[in-house]
Amino acid sequence: MTLDATTTVGTVAAEHPLSTRVFERHGIDFCCGGGRPLGEICEEQGIALELVLAEIEAEISKAPEAEVRWDEEPLGALLDHILSAYHEPLKEELPRLEAMARKVNRVHGEKDPERLQGLLDTYLALKADLDPHLVKEEQILFPMIRGGQGAMAAGPIEVMEHEHETVGAMLRRIRELADDYVVPEAACNTWRALWVGLADLERALHEHIHLENNVLHPRALRA
Repeated sequence: MTLDATTTVGTVAAEHPLSTRVFERHGIDFCCGGGRPLGEICEEQGIALELVLAEIEAEISKAPEAEVRWDEEPLGALLDHILSAYHEPLKEELPRLEAMARKVNRVHGEKDPERLQGLLDTYLALKADLDPHLVKEEQILFPMIRGGQGAMAAGPIEVMEHEHETVGAMLRRIRELADDYVVPEAACNTWRALWVGLADLERALHEHIHLENNVLHPRALRA
């Protein structure tokens, strides 16, 4: 690897996709914060840069096959991947998690009313933002990029990235309310499944936003 303290987190994630596992492990923002140097973030969070680089190298070395470099694949293939790997699953997962969040709050809300109601409210706000966001990407931005008009899409891209920042803030709030997804001892099966599902949603959205902010958008604007 040719990475050092000055390499931005988004560049690392784009050139070495398996590095996102390490970033998730250490709570390093590689999607909305992808423009920041890795060394700066490690110093800020009290993490040894050498440790992070060693873990990234270990993830790459143990991979059974070569990583897909979405910064090198055709833009059309990247768009297809984002739609199939992230947009379509979200359309099923968002309502499923909403139903579980409502049930947990209804059944167990009195045990921790402030936290569980706050989590439900934040999740509903997240879903309310994501639903129209996906539509705008699918009906406006992505067709522009497919049609070779990516260089003219600065306005829509700016809007999408601002909405990504809002999503990132809500994900952080949900994690805080869920106590880093540590399942309470008295939690029922639905509560446990909700915590697992929310953690998976966070991980998928981080990858999703990274691919758009740090790979798709810069490439589209240069096209």
